Amino acid sequence: MNSEKHEADVIVVGGGHAGIEAALSCARLGLEVFLFTINLDTIGYMPCNPAVGGLAKGQLVKELDALGGEMGKAVDATGIQFKTLNTSRGVAVQSSRAQVDKKKYNLYMKHIVEKQDKLCVKQAKVVDILVEGNKAIGVKTKEQGEFLSKMVIITPGTFLNGLIHIGLNNFPGGRIGEEASNELSDRLRKLGFELGRFKTGTCARLDANTINFDILKKQKGDQKINPFSLSTSELNRKQIFCYITYTNPETHQIIMDNLDKSPLYTGVIIGKGVRYCPSIEDKVVKFPDRERHHVFLEPEGEDTIEIYPNGISTSLPIDVQEKMISTIRGLENARIMRPGYGIEHDFVQPTQLNATLETKLIKNMFFAGQINGTTGYEEAAVQGFVAGINACHKIFNKQPFIMNRTQSYIGVLIDDLITKGVDEPYRMFTSRAEYRLLLREDNVDLRLRKLGYDIGLVSKEEIYKLEEKIKKIKELKARLRKTIVIPNKVNKKLKELNIGILKKNVTAEKLLKRPDINYKDLLEILGSNIENFSDSVTKQVEIQVKYQGYINRQEKEIEKFYKFERIKIPKSLDYSKISGISREIVEKLDKIKPKSLGQALRITGITPASISILSAVINKRYQKQK
Repeated sequence: MNSEKHEADVIVVGGGHAGIEAALSCARLGLEVFLFTINLDTIGYMPCNPAVGGLAKGQLVKELDALGGEMGKAVDATGIQFKTLNTSRGVAVQSSRAQVDKKKYNLYMKHIVEKQDKLCVKQAKVVDILVEGNKAIGVKTKEQGEFLSKMVIITPGTFLNGLIHIGLNNFPGGRIGEEASNELSDRLRKLGFELGRFKTGTCARLDANTINFDILKKQKGDQKINPFSLSTSELNRKQIFCYITYTNPETHQIIMDNLDKSPLYTGVIIGKGVRYCPSIEDKVVKFPDRERHHVFLEPEGEDTIEIYPNGISTSLPIDVQEKMISTIRGLENARIMRPGYGIEHDFVQPTQLNATLETKLIKNMFFAGQINGTTGYEEAAVQGFVAGINACHKIFNKQPFIMNRTQSYIGVLIDDLITKGVDEPYRMFTSRAEYRLLLREDNVDLRLRKLGYDIGLVSKEEIYKLEEKIKKIKELKARLRKTIVIPNKVNKKLKELNIGILKKNVTAEKLLKRPDINYKDLLEILGSNIENFSDSVTKQVEIQVKYQGYINRQEKEIEKFYKFERIKIPKSLDYSKISGISREIVEKLDKIKPKSLGQALRITGITPASISILSAVINKRYQKQK
């Protein structure tokens, strides 16, 4: 793209995780894209802990990868420790997490973005959104003037009116060392958007040379690495150690003695913080009976001595941070290299968005990431991807790309945001997904790979691989159903494995259903490999066989979900004229403007009685018109 041009198909504002996925998806689908960032050196930067994935977040990243996103590949390329969480529990709640090399991840993403055809990266601060009528037509930058486009995607992270707090001192900033974007926040207000205020924060960074690791417990990665990307066949690399330590009553007393210097507890910070990732001040105040809290010491990379002490995020003054940290086992002489800090930022209430992440107020403008009230790199990345695909589809006059709650965690995330809104920073959990048994990490390719191909971001070669896997799954399941297991031929082996013996013939499939037998055991019991199937095939077959009853039950629940989703609510429906629905519920329906009866049912505070009335009205007034 000619660097002198001031016009593109899509403009993306922000070079964080949302902006990267938005810009890449648009460019890879053939559109010309401008990506604006305040600092080229911080594309893909991780201001908090250098880790990707975790409970439910691992599912988000793997779903993004299956659809053709970049984050999973970046993790595999720069990861320094990989773990699968919740392995002692059911497959529905197991998730991948990786510690990544912070600098290498940043450089990887910078390189990917810079080499992408049709994507032009510009270091400039966007200070205004150009609007004509009720349509966004471009942006204005502080340094280079105006740029026009067909679509605008806003992904500013914590930069919207960002305010950094260290003790009672505060100063504007999107991240420490980077200026905030106050002009953009003001512009959104003037355009009529409802904004709120949230708070997040980070830990101090410690000098590894001043930490006594010898007395601390090591946290090792998995012996066999489970890659994040479907395009990564396997990963064999040396993994670094993390370490665990704990706070103690002395630590807690120092914090309590200095709450008068905490912006959190003196009213200086007004934004609501992350409930599920609280500061150490919050932990100590809200859980006074707890004698200790975990502190995970996580290296920020292979070529740095910086350590991230996960678990003690704080906005206390630096001298208090030093005293507090010195009371923790192994950190008695630890030196702070960078202080911890809190940051407040504006967000836009996401009920003002459609499921495409296009704003209801201004057409051709999309929001993604923390501007929508979320927290976390993973939540931001998937939103950026969805916004990017929908911007493309709008230009190409294609159907909107909308994922629902039955398809993916991405669908759950976006539906929660646009239907329920947020009153605290939103973080994804497996408990938010009612169909989580079907939305597992292990089956993302079966669920979403074909959809990624249909979008245009997954190659035919990947689909051939998927089709071959599906074929092998069917072959193995058929083989297990046909294989008869005879008691007198296997009972001796069952006893050796301390497994209950058989009293009558069963199929190999039925034997595998038993909770005390896995696929490896089954091969040993049968004394045959059956055939040489890959680990991914045998794992999928074992899960499907063992959980078939539960899977069938969830599929029936999904049928009920679609029953309500299929009942569309006409745009012309005037809720205020429906008798029997309270004024409060009418206001909520008018604000959200649900597209279906199912979405209306998920709005917080909407009663089943109101849904029944609404359903009757729709059937009576509108079904006859069809």
